[in-house]
Amino acid sequence: MGTQVGGLAGRVWRLFGRYRAVHMRLSRRGPGVRGPDRISRVTLRGGRVWVEGATGATRVSAAAGMVLRRLDLPPGDVPGARRFQFDIDDSPGLLSLEFEEDGGNRRRIAFVPFPAWRRWLAAIGCFPGFTLACLRALPAAWRWARWQDVSARAQMKRVMGLSRQSVPLLDTDGGLPSGPAAPDASAGIAVTIILPVYEAFGVLSEALDRLLRHTDLPWRLILVEDASPDPRIRPFLRRWVAANATAALEIVLIENPVNLGFVGAVNRGLEAARHHPHPVILLNADTLVPAAWASRLVAPLADPAVASVTPLSNEAELMTAPVICRGQPLRPGEGDRIDALVAAAGLAPREVPTGVGFCMALSPAFLRRLPRFDPAFGPGYGEEVDWCQRARHIAGRHLVQPALFVEHRGGTSFGATQKARLCTKNGALIDRRYPGYNARVQGFLRDDPLIGARMVAAMAWAAVRADGPVPIYLGHALGGGAEDDLARRIGADVTRIGVAVVLRVGGPHRWQIEVHTPAGVTAAACEDRAQVLTLLRRLPARRVIYSCGVGDPDPIDLPDFLMQIGANQTIEVLFHDYLPLSPSYTLIGSDGHFRGLPKCGSADRAHRSRGRCGRQVDLAEWRIAWGRLMQRAERLVVFSRASHALVAAAFPQAADRIVVQPHRPDLGPLRLVGPPRHGQPPVIGVLGRIGPQKGAGLLPGLAAALNRRGARLVVVGEVDPAIRLPRGVRVTGAYGMADIPRLVHRHGIGLWLIPSVWPETFSFTTHEAIATGLPVACFDLGGQAEALKASLAHGGHGIVLPWHQGPEGPDALADALLACLAAAGTRALAA
Repeated sequence: MGTQVGGLAGRVWRLFGRYRAVHMRLSRRGPGVRGPDRISRVTLRGGRVWVEGATGATRVSAAAGMVLRRLDLPPGDVPGARRFQFDIDDSPGLLSLEFEEDGGNRRRIAFVPFPAWRRWLAAIGCFPGFTLACLRALPAAWRWARWQDVSARAQMKRVMGLSRQSVPLLDTDGGLPSGPAAPDASAGIAVTIILPVYEAFGVLSEALDRLLRHTDLPWRLILVEDASPDPRIRPFLRRWVAANATAALEIVLIENPVNLGFVGAVNRGLEAARHHPHPVILLNADTLVPAAWASRLVAPLADPAVASVTPLSNEAELMTAPVICRGQPLRPGEGDRIDALVAAAGLAPREVPTGVGFCMALSPAFLRRLPRFDPAFGPGYGEEVDWCQRARHIAGRHLVQPALFVEHRGGTSFGATQKARLCTKNGALIDRRYPGYNARVQGFLRDDPLIGARMVAAMAWAAVRADGPVPIYLGHALGGGAEDDLARRIGADVTRIGVAVVLRVGGPHRWQIEVHTPAGVTAAACEDRAQVLTLLRRLPARRVIYSCGVGDPDPIDLPDFLMQIGANQTIEVLFHDYLPLSPSYTLIGSDGHFRGLPKCGSADRAHRSRGRCGRQVDLAEWRIAWGRLMQRAERLVVFSRASHALVAAAFPQAADRIVVQPHRPDLGPLRLVGPPRHGQPPVIGVLGRIGPQKGAGLLPGLAAALNRRGARLVVVGEVDPAIRLPRGVRVTGAYGMADIPRLVHRHGIGLWLIPSVWPETFSFTTHEAIATGLPVACFDLGGQAEALKASLAHGGHGIVLPWHQGPEGPDALADALLACLAAAGTRALAA
């Protein structure tokens, strides 16, 4: 009984360690440093130390424990002041920073990020939340202990806050209600467009031509030429005005004798528009408006409380789509096609902290009270934020019009260096004037109230950019080999066609939708299946790929849902595990052993499922549901011949469409490792993240048996915290592939054991172990045995251990491993 209590206490303590690593927060100002380097802030969060500061160096390196990070720094906003921010694994003790200049000069700083007493206090502060989380997780913990229900384990992680960071949640209405009707030309609405011009000659002609063709309301145009250095611009504008000004279209050209900057140019335009009672639209000269744009932009101004309206764009800060604040250039014609798709969705405006001046409609009522931009903002950047905050203080609201997408070439008026300098200077002015503004922006970035509309625009962007079927992957949120493979496939798709979509299960919410682009990822969480289906069907051409559904709370629902998403489209199934064959995705029975492909009449509770409503699902019903997807799929991809045999036996109707495509792991960082020094005690290494299906339950007995024989066990990786290992077992923790040779040498490892007790579909760790050149042992199961047998056939060293409905006992296993290691040592001496 005492051993059980001690084991439980150890599990709770290890669980608290994981909870503390994720939830503990510490922050401090950086240490005082003499010289050109400055550390402004040090923060501990999520088990990582974040360091911010500025330096005149071109590279900064950080070392903590055995971890090293190097960061090459881009030129700063101010010469000699490059800003940096990086994170590194948390490690008690010194954090050492090295600053290196182009000439080779180096400066070093070493300090303790947080003393032990602060860490202890912060850890104690985590106990109340940990206790409450444990109580909330008890029902799921019971389901995991009783049924080995993977979804229960995922729920425990969610309750404990150990899942991935949450993403913005779509509203229950999807954030997609229809917006107000746009006024037509007969409604008596007219607009004044102010277009400051500075440089941008390459896009100016197209921008003006689009204004003529696409403005669908009565309008007048005020052009403000701001003394551009390019001698072609002013004569071009004079000719253009002479050719296009008519009785129906008033065009005013203001020519500044000297450059006033964006703020000064806009203010001259606002002064010229002051006597017109209609809305004013500020428009950059590098903005390309789509058809029928003006009516949609000014429609929300029908509400007298609205001060400004900004559209969605490819380059518009908070209103950027598909990825917030991450601009991306568009190819010719893409902007118009994206706009047509978002316009058809008819989404409702949403409130934002500020408008963006590249294309912003201003209310005449608010302009009467705030008739100018503040000249304190000089050439530009931040002036529209200032105007919007002043309008907010007199009860003005600022909206985004998600039914309009306007292409913005962006950055053509100012160079990147000048833009960065202006943003820094004017941003500081905004912070001083409006202390709460930055917090509102950060809240908007965190919660993204525009996520529904941004997702619709992202789908439109994906459909247009791919110009063909868009890949939609069903993936999970539990990490591991399936996630690594999915990341590689996403990267290849983004490189090839520019986009990939992921529908993820097993996270904090039932569904997580992700749109992956070269600029980053836009993600949204959702609980409503119909809402997900509506969003994904906005992609007219789709290629649906099942990657992994482990962790979903109701996986028997997945096959039919995937067929709905892929109706009249291409469907493909990847087998990273055996979830389509059994609720036990490893095919392991309730006794912890693999006993072959379970038959549909199996009474083993491991091969039964309990749905979200508590309904029991037996294996026969499970296979029928997943069999429908197999019958519908164009092909089923497996990664080893061993998995081919199992899948073909479970779904014989699809056997002719099963394709074997082994992974080709990049083993470049690995190198051959020499045998351990002669005369040192034998050391058996276990490689990888070792959970129950990976053989974690074998390790305590094996370690004890090895100890009795004067040998040791070292785990290069991590072990399930529920497993209590004997003293003397070293567990290195997380590692990178390039770390393996160093860890082998440090611990004197002479043989690898892959203790996995399920027939893996493909074993990356087995391939990594083989690549080191050391002998490898594994059980005669699945992809791991297939890889080792192939290695042995080509002169590799190791042993395939027998599997007779389960493993040998720990003593027999230890003897077999040590005999194999001794034989390898004999061969090495003979060589």
